[in-house]
Amino acid sequence: MSVRKRLILNGFSMNVVSHIYHGLWRHPDTKQIEFNDLDTWVELARLLEAGRFDALFLADVIGVDPAYKGSWDTYVKEAVQIPSNDSAALAAALVGVTKNLGLTFTSSILSEHPFSFARRLSTLDHLSKGRVGWNIVTSVSHNAAQNFGLDRIVAHDERYAWADEYMDVVYKLWEGSWDEDALLADKRAGIYADPAKVHRVYHNGKRYRVMGPHLTTPSPQRTPVLYQAGSSTAGRAFAARHAEATFIVSPNVEGARKAIAETRGYAVAAGRDPSDLLFIQGLSFVVGSTEEEAWRKSREIDAYVSLDGLAAHISRDMGIDLGSLDPGRPIEDYRIEGLQGFVRLYEEGHPGKKATVADLANAMSYNGRVVGTPEGIADQLEQWQDAGIDGVNVMYQTTPGSFRDFIEHVIPVLQERGLAQREYAPGTLRERLFAGRSARLNDRHPAARYRGAFTRSAGVAASHEDTAVRWEAAE
Repeated sequence: MSVRKRLILNGFSMNVVSHIYHGLWRHPDTKQIEFNDLDTWVELARLLEAGRFDALFLADVIGVDPAYKGSWDTYVKEAVQIPSNDSAALAAALVGVTKNLGLTFTSSILSEHPFSFARRLSTLDHLSKGRVGWNIVTSVSHNAAQNFGLDRIVAHDERYAWADEYMDVVYKLWEGSWDEDALLADKRAGIYADPAKVHRVYHNGKRYRVMGPHLTTPSPQRTPVLYQAGSSTAGRAFAARHAEATFIVSPNVEGARKAIAETRGYAVAAGRDPSDLLFIQGLSFVVGSTEEEAWRKSREIDAYVSLDGLAAHISRDMGIDLGSLDPGRPIEDYRIEGLQGFVRLYEEGHPGKKATVADLANAMSYNGRVVGTPEGIADQLEQWQDAGIDGVNVMYQTTPGSFRDFIEHVIPVLQERGLAQREYAPGTLRERLFAGRSARLNDRHPAARYRGAFTRSAGVAASHEDTAVRWEAAE
């Protein structure tokens, strides 16, 4: 049997009662209603680390809209991602109880100013010794926008233009504000850092005006590992420019193959190498000692699934109230902007078939669910890998039970085939994900252009000169 390249494995979760498989919080064998208890998360993090998972990947939301049947009642009644706690705070709490597990969390460009966010990430990267990742999102919720001072969410492509500027600010702070040799910590000379090698960044853009300097010294990774999850054309182009890993939810292997090829093409067009971008597919697993047992367990899970909860979740994410639409009608007939990413994913996976509203409602529960024996699941993961994926965000039906089943029964088979690591490699999260590469972003990444860009010897870049004069005069 040929040995394959290992798959990256993340435990995909969220600090909520109900994350993806809505209704399953009622299952007798899950701890989802104990989400406010840190012990629940410590148990999960330690389980994932014992299973040699690469990271715990935490989702997040920052608003709740009346997006289903004209109301927000279903979200509250069925705990569809509300209540929702801060994923960054949870990641910080887990730093001290883990040694190797990566801690990746979601944060929207809406929710925090880039200056304070850059400082928070650098701090966590220091405390974790370089195990932090950031899932960049632009948010689709009107209520999220309203919670941060806007009347409604801005248009789709404009959100990505906003995100480009947000990234510009954090890159300047992480990569350009402190030179590599700025930190001396020279007790004898009494010099902790060389002032000539710590710089202001003078960002003056459409949405942000940031002088700097970055208040935190360069962390082990400087810039955390960057994830992004957009599936629309603009989202894929953004991932190709900025992300190191992109989270995809292709409905099948063929859909993944097409999506990955297209996005890698965008990466090359952006001046990067195709290998600079990892593709992490979202999948859930139901494991049995026989196929019959696995499918019996899958049917038992279905008995707890709330179709209303699934439809409400998708309605919110896509900006379309599925409760008010004809389930048999093609989605494209409605010409709704927020659905373009899903339509693309579905039709890539089902050539010649137009996605209907019913297809959308069923997708969350059944697309990406792998049912079978450990060996059968490993066979299917090989097919996904052949389509181009680099790893899996493992979704759960019950927690920590779904993860424990996968670790106890599937991981050993994957390890035998070389598809899962037996031990952690040394180094940061980035070094582990990109074996043989540096802890820092490579020179092809757009953040690299700010290395040395603000040095005093080189002078302030011409595009920043006027701002520099005005701001320095004000000091």
